[in-house]
Amino acid sequence: MKTIVIAGGSGFLGQVLEHYFLKNGNRVYILTRHPKRENDVYWNAKSLDKWTSVIEGSDVLINLTGKSVDCRYNETNKKLIFDSRIDSTHVLGLAINLCEQPPKIWLNSSTATIYRHSLDKEMTESHGEIGDDFSMNIAKSWEKAFHSIITPKTRKIALRTSIVMGKKGGATQPLKHLVHFGLGGKQGTGNQKVSWIHELDFARAIAFLIENEHLYGDFNLSVPKPTDNKTLMKNFRHVMNVPFGFSHPKWLIKIGALLIGTEPELVLKSRNVIPERLLKNGFKFIHSDIEIALDDLLNN
Repeated sequence: MKTIVIAGGSGFLGQVLEHYFLKNGNRVYILTRHPKRENDVYWNAKSLDKWTSVIEGSDVLINLTGKSVDCRYNETNKKLIFDSRIDSTHVLGLAINLCEQPPKIWLNSSTATIYRHSLDKEMTESHGEIGDDFSMNIAKSWEKAFHSIITPKTRKIALRTSIVMGKKGGATQPLKHLVHFGLGGKQGTGNQKVSWIHELDFARAIAFLIENEHLYGDFNLSVPKPTDNKTLMKNFRHVMNVPFGFSHPKWLIKIGALLIGTEPELVLKSRNVIPERLLKNGFKFIHSDIEIALDDLLNN
């Protein structure tokens, strides 16, 4: 049995990991601003407090903290997105270095969005091209903060996670609603690559990285072969038995994003990300076919 601490673990991904690790006989603590349960521990994600006691002697620390990027990139939100990631990373690093028995491994969120828009070039950890815009610069700053912290007794891994498909969260829910209302056609050209991972494989990949003690550094968490937007939406319609879906040209997506308070890049950017390091180290995906994965998530 391992003791696992998940910072910022009250959201969708934290719930996925908590369920997975509890099911496998581990003890899990959730660091959250809004503690409600016995295993919830209050923290404000920027300063030391009583929460550091659960870090002491733990086996695993996973940091998922960060304001959602599903918002307009105005100056206020940009600052919140940046500060929530950098502050939490710094304070967790400080807590680790104050421990007499620090965690054996620290996994810190990053994002597959760190790579540039690409329709053709596959972005691996070794040959991926990191771009230069707000989203990519946030990811670069996040990883720089993480890697700059020296933790002699704690192995560190940055999780470049792609779009997570889940039963109760992630990208699945909003896309399901679009399809349900007849709006599940392609978005933009439909050619943009979609790198994704099933929630079970996300949790399994985290467990794999924990168990393989020789692994460290940056890891892409995504299926071996990305789909594209047109194929993704076609499979949503097929699995949901919806025969037709109205498509969304780029100009309409920009208007829609403005109306609902988000950014067009969330659906228009081509994320062509390959989990080279997971595959080379022997990780086996359960769900790599998008249609089978969606059938599992939506119909089971």
